[in-house]
Amino acid sequence: MTSPAQTTVARRNLLRRGSLIRKTGSVFPLLAVPALLYVLMAMFSGSRGASDLPAITGALDATVFSVRMISGVIWRLEAGHLILLLGLLTLAIEIAKATSSKSVSIANHVASMGLLLICIILFLSMAAFATSTFFLLTMMVIFDVLVGAMVTIISARRDFGVGDGLAS
Repeated sequence: MTSPAQTTVARRNLLRRGSLIRKTGSVFPLLAVPALLYVLMAMFSGSRGASDLPAITGALDATVFSVRMISGVIWRLEAGHLILLLGLLTLAIEIAKATSSKSVSIANHVASMGLLLICIILFLSMAAFATSTFFLLTMMVIFDVLVGAMVTIISARRDFGVGDGLAS
């Protein structure tokens, strides 16, 4: 049987571990998830597709599901669109995370900048990444870096009570 003191110590240790997990989750740029998904698709799709297109275009154009609409047409959700949807959702979460003025937020911006550099290098130098889907993912990462930095600066100014620097 455990004593109340041991139970308290165990709870503190759990809280510390949870805090570490939250901090790690805050530093990790969530836009890396759709980018990694794209990388996995690119790795398993081969090197060249038809008519000088990257082989991944076939995987990106694959239908995930389709729905017959009231108008009678069929709406298809393709794998590339699903990756972009995931990118938009993670971008929204990243912007919400940027409202924090903690040092973890700064580390997140640094990690996002690293992700941006990787995305730009992949887009410019590797055939499988020269698609509109990856270009739009890269644009989302650029928006994350720019908007995240602006939101963090504005939040920090508000939190620390810094004015606009003009004498009134």
